[in-house]
Amino acid sequence: MNRNAASVPPIDQHVTFIYTADLERLVSFYEEVVGLSLVLDQGGCRIYRIAAEAFLGICRASKERPEESGGIILTFVTQDVPAWHQRLVEADVPVDGEPRVNPNYRIEHFFAWDPDGRSIEFQRFLSPQWPAAGSEIALP
Repeated sequence: MNRNAASVPPIDQHVTFIYTADLERLVSFYEEVVGLSLVLDQGGCRIYRIAAEAFLGICRASKERPEESGGIILTFVTQDVPAWHQRLVEADVPVDGEPRVNPNYRIEHFFAWDPDGRSIEFQRFLSPQWPAAGSEIALP
């Protein structure tokens, strides 16, 4: 058990975001072949439930996304983004600035990097369509 568990802000859900030049091709594969159910369509990103509190986000590649992470971003969904920011800054983890709202995707978030350079995003969904942690689910 983590000895600092009492001071760690909660992580409620997880999203792995992958990026592609051909969104429709990849979406078709994950919907039709794998059978994932769409949870939230953000236009350039579509998010699918893969388990009770785990999701896969498939996004159109853009220049905004970090290349060093290999086209993958690990996203930890939490209701307390500022507490995570404070914890990581206090631990000298590199971050990309203060938590902020992205109006295009209706999220509050910031990015950090693990010791191997992988992008980690801490975010809170502001969209009412996003399923709250522990909400009833219907898996295929």
